[in-house]
Amino acid sequence: MATGQFAYANNTNRFLAAPELGAQPFAVAGVPYDGVVTNRPGARFGPQAIRAASLMLCDGIHPVFDVSPLGQLGDALDMRLPNASPLPEVRRAIEAQAAALMAKHHSVFLGGDHSVTLPLLRAAKAQYGGGEPLACVHFDAHCDTWSDHFGEPSGHGTWTYEALQEGLISPAHTVQIGIRSSGERAAREYVADQGGQIFTARALRGLDGAGLRPAIDAIRARIGQRPCYLTLDIDVLDPAFAPGTGTPEPGGLTSSQVLSFIEELAGLNWIAMDCVEVAPAYDHAELTSNAAACFVWTYLCGQIAKVAQASKGG
Repeated sequence: MATGQFAYANNTNRFLAAPELGAQPFAVAGVPYDGVVTNRPGARFGPQAIRAASLMLCDGIHPVFDVSPLGQLGDALDMRLPNASPLPEVRRAIEAQAAALMAKHHSVFLGGDHSVTLPLLRAAKAQYGGGEPLACVHFDAHCDTWSDHFGEPSGHGTWTYEALQEGLISPAHTVQIGIRSSGERAAREYVADQGGQIFTARALRGLDGAGLRPAIDAIRARIGQRPCYLTLDIDVLDPAFAPGTGTPEPGGLTSSQVLSFIEELAGLNWIAMDCVEVAPAYDHAELTSNAAACFVWTYLCGQIAKVAQASKGG
């Protein structure tokens, strides 16, 4: 292992069968933690399921970006986490290991439940924020802006509230996509009330291709070139596309809608990504892990294509 900080989960199961992380500019790492889920557990097994699904992508050449992550990507395997410890201690371990990765690599993290995003954002702001809050694009069925978790101060449904309260992300540069779950207005509209933007799943129903252009243009205009973190909860998808998740919500986005957003927003100043809440025990025919692998692959290819274009002066 390159850094000695990551567990050797399974050396035959790496994302896209990429080699172990060395000096490659892009990194994938697993964050196998699901200690604060509120419904069905099992997202700690998500990283390995996503890696296994990615193997069907073969040489990894993307049909839109015409590049492959192979040769640019290393797999850092899974983080070593004190899973039996209180959440603050787990988060400290995640932040420290993420910081070591981000110092050297453009990183993508495979969750894990959504509570892991808060320490990842802490590491990202320290590395890329330059003293300013980051921008954030958040795909999810749930707003994750509750101020507590059924009496617990923190969990997988509070991280957005906590990130805004800590100044990790800029309210005006925070965008949520696919929100649709039940919840009181104060939580549901919290991001908008703070100056951000929400594209609910209802507002996006039936839209694809050119129909998504107004939303895509609005996101580009809002985010600009501020360093931006992408967090993608797989339950943003309708359960027909992603049954393998802890808290499925009917009425979600399609896989093609999410891919359109990722492809069309590739030009933003992305600094890192996570894909969370894949729970393979509830999956069918690997639908969920295949979708997650495809989203991560598309993000990576978009960033690699952007770097290649910049190096040519394009």
